[in-house]
Formats: sequence, C-alpha cells, structure tokens
Amino acid sequence: MTQSKQQVLLEVRGLKVAYGGIQAVKGATIEVREGELVSLIGANGAGKTTTLKAVTGIQPIADGDVHYLGRSIRGQGAWDLAKQGLVMIPEGRGTFTRMSITENLLMGAYTRNDKEIEADIEKVFGIFPRLKERRDQLAGTMSGGEQQMLAMGRALMARPKVLLLDEPSMGLSPIMVDKIFEVVGDIHKQGVTMLLVEQNASRALAIADRGYVMESGEVTMSGQGRALLDDPKVRAAYLGE
Repeated sequence: MTQSKQQVLLEVRGLKVAYGGIQAVKGATIEVREGELVSLIGANGAGKTTTLKAVTGIQPIADGDVHYLGRSIRGQGAWDLAKQGLVMIPEGRGTFTRMSITENLLMGAYTRNDKEIEADIEKVFGIFPRLKERRDQLAGTMSGGEQQMLAMGRALMARPKVLLLDEPSMGLSPIMVDKIFEVVGDIHKQGVTMLLVEQNASRALAIADRGYVMESGEVTMSGQGRALLDDPKVRAAYLGE
C-alpha cells in the first residue's frame, strides 16, 4: 500500500499544551497513517510524553486539535478513546502489581465483551512465552523488562487500531531493550499501527517507517525513519556523532 493511499488514522494539528505558564508543546503537527510505525524522538523534556498525554485525553489541550479516524477527539477521556481503539502503554508500564499476569491481561480486555478474549490471551503468550510460564505470578514481583512485556501484552488485548508506546525501553537492561524492540517490530509487521515515543533515537528510527524530531516542544524535523537516522544533524544531536 502506497503512502498516498494510506488512511490517516491519527493526526495532531498545531497542538499546544501548557503546564501553568510553561508551554510544553508549541504547535506540534504529527500524523500516523494506517499500518505505519512512526517514531517521535527527542531529548528528555522535549515534550514527547506530554504530546501523548494530550492525544489520549490525560492532559488538557490549550490550542490545536487531535483527529482520530477522521474526527476530532479533543476533550474525550482515555476511557472513551480506549474503547475506540486508541490505546497507550504509559512510561513506567503501569501494571497492576497485586494482580496476576493473567488478570492484568484480562484488564486489557475490559472494553470487550466478545468470545475471543481467551484466544487473544494465548496469542499474547505466543509473543511473550515468559509471561505464559509465569501466568499466575503477581505482576509486582516481576522484573522491569517483564513488566514492560506485560504492559505491551495488556495493550494488545484491547485490539488497538493505533497503539501508542511511551519510552518502552527506559530503565531496561541492554538485553531486554533488544527484546522489546524486537517485539515492537514484530507487532508492527502484524499490521498494528503504532506511534512510538522514545529517547533511544537509533533504535526507534531504525524500525520506523517515518519519524519526527521534537525539540523544546516543537517538531523540528520529519522524514523517513532511515533518512532521519542517517541525517548528520540527528546523528550529532542524538547519537553522539
């Protein structure tokens, strides 16, 4: 499918977000087309997470708009958006620590009432065999990497139309970072549309169809993932070259 024929599923238009008198996002415009993996990179404090929070209704929008499936969703809450298939995996994973792995996955399907939930749990276990081995273990007793796997699996249980990931590799060991990016790539290959916010610019752009660079609340560059990865300015700013 060519880009020109791909439907735009998520469009951020001139987004502005403020915390008191501090403007955290200053007119950002981003789009995610059906089937794409789009990476949003930038330094800590650039406004990446704030953008996701505004998209998902967690943070109020000061100006601009967010369109999802062709309609404005400004002012809608995270609950309603999740039911519509716009699902976020937050930074810090946010697992239910006193619930088992299986119970966490069932929570991911809380908006559903179909008969395929158990089958989808088995699909998640196919992606994350380690979760299947420990399906009755409490989430709070797992490592950070395992909890990230669980958070991703729980989000997939919602059958997202667009999956938003906020810093999935943060705080993980190098081996677990490799595993998480491998899984993100695999999920994308299955046709899931994704917007990935990530400080690890090289890994995020390497798997992205397209990317955006955010600096001080503004989108300063955009383009194909590999092209951005090879751009001297991006390499100097984010890859230490």
